[in-house]
Amino acid sequence: MPTLNQTELIAMWQKTLPEYLNETDQAKVMQDASNSKLIRIHIDSAGRSFYSFEFNVMYLDSREVNVDFQIAYVDHKPVDEQTEQLQELIKDYVRHIHECAQALQKFTHS
Repeated sequence: MPTLNQTELIAMWQKTLPEYLNETDQAKVMQDASNSKLIRIHIDSAGRSFYSFEFNVMYLDSREVNVDFQIAYVDHKPVDEQTEQLQELIKDYVRHIHECAQALQKFTHS
């Protein structure tokens, strides 16, 4: 498990994740209110699409994370994420989240 406490870990994610997203994407990283081991990530996609996405991230050990896509929104309304465009965006964001987790290994793995 990560060697940082949860507050430090959330702060590191909030600082590091934007480095792996598109420059105009916005990300908010927060601790889940009911599960202290769960990290919640909300991403507002860049561009004119007004897409936003929510993911849950849980550390499986100090190096590996499990990323679960939760929901997609367009203009703050839930949408069917089965379209090819949304599936590609979701895959990209999952990849970026994993890249961020790898970058944070120097802090989470001792």
